Amino acid sequence: MTATGQKKLSEETHKEQKPMAKVSKRVTKERVRKICDILNETYTTEYKCYLNHENAWQLLIATMLSAQCTDARVNIVTEKLFKKYTSLEAFARADIRELERDIYSTGFYKNKAKNIIGAAGQIIERHGGEVPESIEELTALDGVGRKTANVIRGNIFHEPSIVVDTHVKRISKKLYLTKNDDPVKIEHDLMKVLPKEQWILYNIQIITHGRNVCIARRPKCGECTLQSVCPSCEV
Repeated sequence: MTATGQKKLSEETHKEQKPMAKVSKRVTKERVRKICDILNETYTTEYKCYLNHENAWQLLIATMLSAQCTDARVNIVTEKLFKKYTSLEAFARADIRELERDIYSTGFYKNKAKNIIGAAGQIIERHGGEVPESIEELTALDGVGRKTANVIRGNIFHEPSIVVDTHVKRISKKLYLTKNDDPVKIEHDLMKVLPKEQWILYNIQIITHGRNVCIARRPKCGECTLQSVCPSCEV
């Protein structure tokens, strides 16, 4: 092959291997709109909670158990747990050592058992046995932070809310929709940039995306539908 031919082949090969142009890290309305459009096209636009429940107090307890634990494990535990403890009153009266054994496999079982019993009693005493709706009343319950409160507000009361779990935190940072590490600050950052009608959807879509595509230790950037709007894309 002539030198000219080799040069041309080298140029063509280089051209084929040219990486995708880097996406700007700036948060613009256009990029946010594209992110939302892609998520809506890729994933469901119907919100579905991964934690099995039949009512508000069951979801509250399941969400409390989900801290540092997979939803799949929580669903296994609550299948038996909610048959054994059939009301808030039953949880409020539960023997703490027995409850610890019942939820042992979810981890941090001592604190979780203490908080579940405490929160159940507080809901009965302060709210007549009805899980409250406001963020202030929810976070005043034992063991209930903003993440748990927003799960309840979004799923039970259908109030637009953003739940910052590990997937939402990690992927939102990759998308440069936030630079913060604190979940409360991330929540407020996302509330500023995302359309309100997307808040609840964003939670389930990003969680699904984080489990299947943007996996923490081995992100599948080549398969990611968000690569055209993601500044962290490694393709």
